[in-house]
Amino acid sequence: MDFSLSEEQELIRRNIREFCEKELEPVAPEIDEKGEIPRRIIKKMGELGFFGVFASSEYGGSEGDYVSAAIIAEEIAKADISVATSVYYLLNVAWGKIVEMFGTEEVKEKYLPKMIKGDFFIGIASTEPGGGSDLASIKTNAVKKGNKFFINGEKAYISGVRESSLYGGGYVTLTKTDPAKGHKGISLLFVPIKETKGISTSLIHNMGRTGISTGIITFKDAEVSENYLIGEYNRGFYHAMTGFNHARLLVAAACVGSAEKALEIGINYIKERKAFGRPIGKYEGIQFQLVDDYTQLEAVKLIIYKAAWMIDQYHRNKRFTQREIGTVVAEAKSLAPQIAFKTIKDVMMWHGAFGYSTDSPLHRAFKGVTSYVVGAEGAQNIMKIIIGSALLGKEFVPYR
Repeated sequence: MDFSLSEEQELIRRNIREFCEKELEPVAPEIDEKGEIPRRIIKKMGELGFFGVFASSEYGGSEGDYVSAAIIAEEIAKADISVATSVYYLLNVAWGKIVEMFGTEEVKEKYLPKMIKGDFFIGIASTEPGGGSDLASIKTNAVKKGNKFFINGEKAYISGVRESSLYGGGYVTLTKTDPAKGHKGISLLFVPIKETKGISTSLIHNMGRTGISTGIITFKDAEVSENYLIGEYNRGFYHAMTGFNHARLLVAAACVGSAEKALEIGINYIKERKAFGRPIGKYEGIQFQLVDDYTQLEAVKLIIYKAAWMIDQYHRNKRFTQREIGTVVAEAKSLAPQIAFKTIKDVMMWHGAFGYSTDSPLHRAFKGVTSYVVGAEGAQNIMKIIIGSALLGKEFVPYR
């Protein structure tokens, strides 16, 4: 069993880290304060192949592996510890791959090259005002008339709404196409925001990761071509689960990256800060916390990269099922935000009053990671249900 990265993966890490330290980290405070990732950063990420790491060369991608995608998410989050930039990155990579896997040639040829260049945003529109975990209960519906779908409903807490409205973007959108069938009556439609009539948007103001917007999308007889159906009719739930496996894993990697940077800041601090004549890192109360935090981050990273490897195996030879992958991804998504949150909180406490101030970068990490502790991209208890059903059997899944 070889845990080492390939030469290509090590090169990707070095190159990404060089870009992030030189270009992204210096503007990270500005991203959080102004609530926007500079377009030049997004464009540069596109030029360097960030968004195309897991995409086919047919659309401008590099046909890399998902381990590399996780490496990139981790490194971006170390530079922008608010995780806003890594969220922008991971949504495009994860849901762009779903468009590539299941979308029509018309949609893929029109939008994937633009996304890979950083000129177009691709995200997921699943959560609604009534909740996000129970996908079978979504209210947004799509009715097919002739060769078009007409969508009505509302999606809430959707990332990238402002960016999509200003610069161009579209969403893998979950809709009910046969309400009587529950989750077996859901279809996915790709909905471009600027090009589709019958769409209005508004913004929600989050307390953290403000560099990427969050908002509401309202559909009133929004019209899209039948060619914008993603995958099979009424099979959208299952296609979406594949997408969530991709996205949740990169979320976990981003949380770890943010916490690793916080721990680095903390180590430098406790080696220098003195109390009662000696560095506070010599006190067991702090040193043991450091060891616990570091060890837990290392442990969850092993789960993250195992899951990334499993995704690669699926795409190469279907070695694992999506259900098997989903279980390990749920382990990563369940643990990473919690461990990252505790690590960042501990480092803030080592800093005392300064750790609570906005002069310290730690507040950006704390607020950003909190979004995933709360439940973005899958609530904690839903992850536990996924893992529990793998241990006990499908009949113990309460929502099926």
